[in-house]
Amino acid sequence: MTPKNSEQHPPRHHHPNVQVPVIGPNLTDPVCGMRVKESSPHHVERDRQRFYFCSAKCMGTFNSDPDKFLTQKNKSEIGLQHPAPGTVYTCPMHPEIRQDHPGSCPKCGMALEPLMPSLEEDNPELDDFTRRFWWTLPFTVVITVLAMFGHQLGWFSMATQTWIELILSLPVVLWAGQPFFARGWQSVVNRSPNMWTLIGLGTAAAFIYSVVATLAPGVFPETFMSMGRVAVYFEAAVVIISLTLFGQILELRARSQTSAAIKSLLGLAPKTARRINPDGTEEDVPLTHVHKGDRLRVRPGEKVPVDGVVEDGASSLDESMLTGESLPVSKRPGDKVIGATMNTSGALIIRAEKVGSATVLSQIVQLVAQAQRSRAPMQRMADFVAGYFVMAVVAIAMITLVVWGLFGPQPSWVYGLINAVAVLIIACPCALGLATPMSIMVATGRGATQGVLFRDAAAIENFRKVDTLIVDKTGTLTEGRPAFEQAVAAGDMHADEVLRLAASLDQGSEHPLADAIVYAARERGLSLSAVNEFESGSGIGVRGNVEGKTLALGNTTLMDQEGVDVTIMASTAESLRKTGASVMYLAMDGQLAGLLAVSDPIKKSTPEAMQELKAAGIRVIMATGDGVSTARAVAQRLGIDEVHGEVKPADKLDLVSKLQAQGRIVAMAGDGINDAPALAKANVGIAMGTGTDVAMNSAQVTLVKGDLRGISIARHLSDLTVANMKQNLGFAFVYNALGVPLAAGVLYPLTGLLLSPMFAALAMSLSSASVVFNALRLRKSV
Repeated sequence: MTPKNSEQHPPRHHHPNVQVPVIGPNLTDPVCGMRVKESSPHHVERDRQRFYFCSAKCMGTFNSDPDKFLTQKNKSEIGLQHPAPGTVYTCPMHPEIRQDHPGSCPKCGMALEPLMPSLEEDNPELDDFTRRFWWTLPFTVVITVLAMFGHQLGWFSMATQTWIELILSLPVVLWAGQPFFARGWQSVVNRSPNMWTLIGLGTAAAFIYSVVATLAPGVFPETFMSMGRVAVYFEAAVVIISLTLFGQILELRARSQTSAAIKSLLGLAPKTARRINPDGTEEDVPLTHVHKGDRLRVRPGEKVPVDGVVEDGASSLDESMLTGESLPVSKRPGDKVIGATMNTSGALIIRAEKVGSATVLSQIVQLVAQAQRSRAPMQRMADFVAGYFVMAVVAIAMITLVVWGLFGPQPSWVYGLINAVAVLIIACPCALGLATPMSIMVATGRGATQGVLFRDAAAIENFRKVDTLIVDKTGTLTEGRPAFEQAVAAGDMHADEVLRLAASLDQGSEHPLADAIVYAARERGLSLSAVNEFESGSGIGVRGNVEGKTLALGNTTLMDQEGVDVTIMASTAESLRKTGASVMYLAMDGQLAGLLAVSDPIKKSTPEAMQELKAAGIRVIMATGDGVSTARAVAQRLGIDEVHGEVKPADKLDLVSKLQAQGRIVAMAGDGINDAPALAKANVGIAMGTGTDVAMNSAQVTLVKGDLRGISIARHLSDLTVANMKQNLGFAFVYNALGVPLAAGVLYPLTGLLLSPMFAALAMSLSSASVVFNALRLRKSV
């Protein structure tokens, strides 16, 4: 966030290191850091510089004390065009390459792009290549027409035509082709041969040969003569460059679409929020000015500005853009709201809890960007081949030159040169390098729009292999928002006292069952006491000291550890469990004090999700820390045959390991801290977006809404993505396997036909673009 200075809240908004305005199409407000247009009516002149502001308020704040916002260093930098501060650039083929400025990849020569796309970014390379292409295209057309029809038209002597072709080719080769030669030279310096090595060699060979043939035709033997001159190939050099530029333009435009999902997510966030000030007044402020704890009003038809909790009002929010949930979700005081979701009906007052990079929307964007830059295991084969590919192509080109020169028809060495150039140009290692990254970028973006977040490419590739799914119960199969049912006392103790003591102890727990007990006690007006020496036994219960009494609250495993006999209440507990309720025993000073029953309704989407998983042939296993009877009651309603109840985190981990030892590909779906070890161990960990951060950090896939139907979506997307990657890799291998021998002239003895370097350039240019366009089909596949 970028704070601002305000007379009303000077400590909160003063920031001495604000960004300075940038002179150009996108200007920056020096007070709040917002991007503003040059057409903004709010601007002032100072020190012969014009400063633009987003509002009259920011302009007034600036005028009250300009030196507060402009240091002498800032002033000296005004007028310089800078990328957004902190922007990191990376290579789509080699994500390990990171730098703080635009440029080209030292490994493959591909243009670096921002690690995190923005809504306002432009593409300087696309603009540059487009300008070079259109400004030199007329020269390329004229040279090509002269080369193909000049001797028939008879406009000039062949010697004069050769000089005209040389002069017209200079701007094309030396200016339009300059980026290609620079990248080719960089590949040699970095000892990382790539596509630009081949293009540079091929184009330079054709051009230099033609220049020498023009300037000193006498150095060539008679066999090089054709139509009264030494054969020149300026048209090959310029057409290769123009077609390569054209192919790069297509590829860059297509690549920009692969980040469309992130840009659409970024576009969801509102630009402003309506803040309620402490004195009751309200004002619209930029989103960057919202701080944690601010009270915000959200009117019908507006977007929720940031993550928070409802303090007043009731409404329904459309969360489909983030979670994939098609129906509006009702919100009332105490409910959590997600930033960028749409308020459909009533007015709400919310308290901001997460702002800036901490919001759900920002985390989704960061996770998608991280996944898009990861490497799929399938790419390893392509990387291995590409490592030797360029040198192999250079060797084939040299062999082509020599074989044609020694054994080909006259002029044999001219044939050899042209065919060698065609070999260098048609080979396309970029098609191999882009085969999987483009598919991954599109798939992760598409998944995000469906409420499914992949952490990396390996998760996408492996998800389709899953044949066994282990699911936790609370928060995964069920809502995770349990409701207290009843407390049953043992002996002379009153049920309310059992509830009061249990709630006092549970104040230190973050478990949803504990929240239900504490909430019920407070609803009944029970006075809770402080808890000391609180201890959480993951998955089995909690211990602590309340009012000098040693308490333990949990399942039968915890009671066994405490040496507490629960026999006298076993039948009551069993009856409650058969209704699907979770039962917890309360022990006080080593004696059974009572039990508490809490029910957790099954999610409405869970039955449908279970049916989809069974139809896909996936074995579903429930593993929960709840009692066996409770677990079986829920499992029976969902048609789950295999149930493990009262399991500890270590037991879930062991279950995953045991299944993997049997050759199973295991996915684990859970939402709690106690699920984290199993999530990390599983072949694919699936966290509920409604769960804990620990669970989400341990998993490879996150279901934003916690809807298990997302598993079927993720599996389907995995199938489609892997198929798409195989198509891309197959195309790249087949293209190069057929194209290189064809360019070398292996079919000439049979057909008498040769592949022109110009057609080789066209095929090479379209090959990379075709891989990207094929990957883009995934956007409409799910």
